[in-house]
Amino acid sequence: MTRPTTHPDFLWRDPDPRPSYDVVIVGGGGHGLATAYYLARNHGLTNVAVLEKGWLAGGNMARNTTIIRSNYLWDESAAIYEHSLKLWEGLSEELDYDLQFSQRGVLNLAHSLGDVREGRRRVEANRLNGVDAEWLDAAEVKKFCPIIDVSDRPRHPVMGATLQRRGGIAKHDHVAWALARRADAYGIDLIQGCEVTGFEITGGRVAAVRTSRGRIAAGKVALAAAGHTSVLAELAGFRLPLQSHPLQALVSELLEPVLDCVVMSNAVHVYVSQAHKGELVMGAGIDAYNSYGQRGGVHVIEAQMAAALELFPIFSRVRVLRTWAGIVDVSPDASPIIGRTPVENLFINAGWGTGGFKATPGSGWVYADTIAHGRPHPLAEPFALERFTTGALIDEHGAAAVAH
Repeated sequence: MTRPTTHPDFLWRDPDPRPSYDVVIVGGGGHGLATAYYLARNHGLTNVAVLEKGWLAGGNMARNTTIIRSNYLWDESAAIYEHSLKLWEGLSEELDYDLQFSQRGVLNLAHSLGDVREGRRRVEANRLNGVDAEWLDAAEVKKFCPIIDVSDRPRHPVMGATLQRRGGIAKHDHVAWALARRADAYGIDLIQGCEVTGFEITGGRVAAVRTSRGRIAAGKVALAAAGHTSVLAELAGFRLPLQSHPLQALVSELLEPVLDCVVMSNAVHVYVSQAHKGELVMGAGIDAYNSYGQRGGVHVIEAQMAAALELFPIFSRVRVLRTWAGIVDVSPDASPIIGRTPVENLFINAGWGTGGFKATPGSGWVYADTIAHGRPHPLAEPFALERFTTGALIDEHGAAAVAH
């Protein structure tokens, strides 16, 4: 494989769109950039454009909580997320860029007997699928993360937790920059400020993309636009079983190192890690209403803060620095949709909900393979759009660790 050349003075070019490409990817976030990179790296396809209506990685890629794990319940989910985690483990070296990937461990707390049963079930399911997983009792949780309150005082006492030691976090903007740099080095055009306004479809087959910067002919078109995927599908003449919601997160002021793992709790709706700079990064459940706004309701933040303080009384005097929201696309079974659409040569990668960042390299790998060969990658086959008519759903609402 010929190694691409990078430019010494900038990470990537800022080209104008050409009249036509073999593949046009709509969406310049993590999944779109990873797909472009693997199209070139794995399949030799470089006549590719990535279209982004704003700036590269300015959507959910810049608005997530950077958690990486693969401890999902069902076989199909565990397989694709574990594939992604294995790619994460070598990605900094492969991209020649420090992604600040830190395998510090991910705790999923149990607060009731139901949580305990579900957690133990997931540990055994993970082990059967070759995914590292452990069950910790409350004393072991305290030993692994000393600042958690495991007494009987909280409204939801900690009764135990699952632990995936290989899970952790990475620096989201470094990931985007590294993928963009490598894609550009292969000759792929990364086109910013280019909004898709429609599609040209002839005889049931996509022929071109209409954009704010003109018409672009395309052999194949691949959607990777997260919360706006359903809008694009409407432009192409079909509907998707997706709902878009704000998913809020926040960061605190900078602190000295105090939390060296990721802690998640579905019962009290908070997940917490400490970033490399020192700020606490916290997420919660989605806002219940449908919206394309990159902000959310204050009541969600209030509940999130209450939950965090139940688990971590040590944070009681920490100040919130800023809040934001991403636009997540949620499917009926909380699992992604990857593969073909009713329009020939128009492909879809959507429905990741709250799990998009952790899936970035794995999603890009299987989506690129699907696009290159015109059929689903084996890891993507269970996530086809057709499952919503056959009934072969992959219900990951619980293992998503967030209220969908």
